[in-house]
Amino acid sequence: MRFSLKTLLWGTLAIALGIVVILSLNPKPISVQAALVKVGPLRETVQEDGKTRIREKYTVSAPVSGRLSRIELNPGDHLTEKTLLAVILPSEPAILDQRALAEANAQVQGAEAALLRADSRVEQARINAELSEAKFSRAKKLAENRAASREEYDIAKAERLLANQEIETAEFEVEIAKFELKMAKAALDQFSGDADDVALKPFEIFSPVSGRVLRVLQESSTVVSVGTPLIELGDPSNLEIEIDVLSTDAVRIQIGAELTIEHWGGSTPLRGNVRVVEPGAFTKISSLGVEEQRVNIIADFNEPPERIAALGDGYRVEARITVNEIEKAVLVPNSSLFRHDRKWHVLEVVDGTAKLTPVKIGLQNEEETQILNGLDVGARVIEYPSDQLKPGTRVRVEPQS
Repeated sequence: MRFSLKTLLWGTLAIALGIVVILSLNPKPISVQAALVKVGPLRETVQEDGKTRIREKYTVSAPVSGRLSRIELNPGDHLTEKTLLAVILPSEPAILDQRALAEANAQVQGAEAALLRADSRVEQARINAELSEAKFSRAKKLAENRAASREEYDIAKAERLLANQEIETAEFEVEIAKFELKMAKAALDQFSGDADDVALKPFEIFSPVSGRVLRVLQESSTVVSVGTPLIELGDPSNLEIEIDVLSTDAVRIQIGAELTIEHWGGSTPLRGNVRVVEPGAFTKISSLGVEEQRVNIIADFNEPPERIAALGDGYRVEARITVNEIEKAVLVPNSSLFRHDRKWHVLEVVDGTAKLTPVKIGLQNEEETQILNGLDVGARVIEYPSDQLKPGTRVRVEPQS
């Protein structure tokens, strides 16, 4: 049988058309990445920058007027309660009068009253600590027997921690009150003789607490008046964390909530607990120029002293504060979710094709989302779905490296 050129051409076109039809009916599968729907713990957190600060700082001020000798201490120097901080040389006797003597007597009386208040606060703090310890013991037993919620246990734990911190703060205030009284009496002792014959002797100021020098406020020799700040002291090992968060996030943060400290310079994160959510907010301008209402969160480290020894006052940290936690939740990656018809959907891999599946979500963090209904555990969902994917599109799941 002989074929003409025209017949051969039409036959070739028919074969090509058939191939095109077959390829259009059976397109090449699109390669996708897929993740399994799994069950696991989920933590919802608030992430914000913060800074460390020394819990108890003390600024030593001049108790008398006179010429301050040069302060030889430098920031970072270690101190004991016998370390000499500064010496104030006598002022001109002509400027001393009855009023100055009366002011010195008033300072002594005020310091005595402050010491009485500080002693009373210590006793009150110890009573509160005993009550908090009893509440924590009961909450711990109830939590072990599953008769109390985790939130109740965390609140009792935070109250105990706060009560212990209040004791330390009150005891520190007692030491400072004793120092203030000692300085006031020493200032009064500078007045020798009777009220009509007043003279001053050199005045030495010693450290009220053990710790380190934070800042020298008056380094050079100069004339100072009563109350002039001279030097700032503190204990760098007694640190806390200050984190400012949006007010909308602050209402979700509970006392005792756990937090992790990241990007602080160490190789592993640090742990801590929220101690105070300050009741007052303040306005702050964001980097984008937007006014925001922020609230300070104060937290304590839950680490041994050697773990935070490298940190100091005012160091930058990044905190993740836990606001909610579920031990067992059905989870999918955030990258698999998208909005369609004002509802959340995923593309599920079923028999080698993409299936559009509506879902209802719950808690969400930076990586995963809780699925309340719409998916079964073990199903596979497509991550980062592209515009090429439509319901019914054939897909090939790439093996994960």
